[in-house]
Amino acid sequence: MGSLCVLLASVLWGTTGTAATFAPDVGPLAIGAAAMGLGGLLQAVMAGPRIAGEASALRERRGAVLLGALAVGVYPLAFYSSMHLAGVAAGTVVSIGSAPLASALVERVVDRRRLTRRWTVGAVLGLSGTALLCVAEAAGEHTGARSAGSTVLGVGLGLVAGFTYALYSWAAHRLISRGISSRAAMGAVFGAGGLLLMPVLLATGGPLLDSWSNTAVGAYMSLVPMFLGYVLFGWGLAHVPASTATTLSLLEPAVAAVLAVLVVGERIPTPGWIGIALVVCCLAVLTMPSRRAAAREADDDGPASPSRDGLPAGPDGVHRESAPLSEEARDELVGRAGGG
Repeated sequence: MGSLCVLLASVLWGTTGTAATFAPDVGPLAIGAAAMGLGGLLQAVMAGPRIAGEASALRERRGAVLLGALAVGVYPLAFYSSMHLAGVAAGTVVSIGSAPLASALVERVVDRRRLTRRWTVGAVLGLSGTALLCVAEAAGEHTGARSAGSTVLGVGLGLVAGFTYALYSWAAHRLISRGISSRAAMGAVFGAGGLLLMPVLLATGGPLLDSWSNTAVGAYMSLVPMFLGYVLFGWGLAHVPASTATTLSLLEPAVAAVLAVLVVGERIPTPGWIGIALVVCCLAVLTMPSRRAAAREADDDGPASPSRDGLPAGPDGVHRESAPLSEEARDELVGRAGGG
């Protein structure tokens, strides 16, 4: 279910670049600030009771909250600017395709997490596919109207977007794995990030009110991919590591590329479609684990021991990150502790 939630979120995110083309008079900074800023504030409002109830735990982890909020503030500005400069498909491919490597690097350095063989195979397939799609898009006829400098700048901003995406995914997963509910963690991180984006929206968002179509695009981006999509992503992060979640999100550039062809009119050469097929293979590797693969991972982790990094071993000897209790279970335990 965790993987399914991330995949559904990725499908919704894949529509953002195409949706933005229906508001051509609105700049990428305004689109990004409206989508992530208003969507983040809405998440915070909906999660208000949870945030208030877990305020002390969030204060204890304020470093992760602030780091995630800063990444949330930078990500949409870099992401939508990348698509504006390099094209919908290429900008999405670079932004999301670079996220798994950035996420793995963060987890390796900070959490000392050893990456499994299955993740490595999936990441190689996914990154190969995104690289192939990116090269195909850059060589496509539709890029003729863009200068080389514009494309290079778009790719660079895509890399910034990929790193910040990995960073706020890691921060949210860190909060959730430390016992904070996904609603409170996502609401706090995205709410604070939304506040950081409000000055940008006030400075650049005037064109959003110039026509009903522009307003509709802003409303859609805020409510569907950003609000609903990140609610699903938060649920997914409660059950899968951030590196797996960012790798599963490689479905987003494939969706974005298909929509760019069908709706926007961009053209993808044959190598690009091969890249999309590799992304699908990556998702198959990551979402359909077998008993044999699970046994191999257990063997790789070595014999069971009392704990590793303070985490208990499961019945099969595999050390997993502590999963947060469900909200109902937490409420029941709190009630029991209080004599309820």
